[in-house]
Amino acid sequence: MGAAKTLLVVYHSVTGGARQMAEAARAGAAAEAGCAVRLLHAAQAGPQDVLAADGMVFATPENLAAMSGQLKDFFDRSYYAVLDQVNGRPYASLVCAGSDGSNAARQIERIATGWRLRSVAEPLIVCTHAQTPEAILAPKQIGAEDLERCRALGAALAAGLVLGVF
Repeated sequence: MGAAKTLLVVYHSVTGGARQMAEAARAGAAAEAGCAVRLLHAAQAGPQDVLAADGMVFATPENLAAMSGQLKDFFDRSYYAVLDQVNGRPYASLVCAGSDGSNAARQIERIATGWRLRSVAEPLIVCTHAQTPEAILAPKQIGAEDLERCRALGAALAAGLVLGVF
């Protein structure tokens, strides 16, 4: 087996939902021997972290039918510094949504397409159905079944990296 692979998980979360999803993906990936996992808040991640990663997971809440501003800021700070240097690397996305999350997932996909990343899974969207100001702002608790889906996605991405599938 070659050198250990690195999976970067970049997330932003205010109410905890996207963080729980990112942590579950990290836990799944960390169980794969030969894969080091770095979990970074979007405010702490930058181009050097992207360049050092063999694969990536991006996790965000759905904010006003869009990815979070913090995750967008990460992409803004990193985009041109890594352009044409990460072509073909695999990625997946996680969205904690109040309604449907598809636009947030689409925004991540457009940026990843610009970076020429390779999507290895459909966006994993967990819908909390939070629709009132109180429900939207309340701390989230992601269910065990949804966390298992996030864990499995992280495990599959890490296994693919280690086996050279991606």
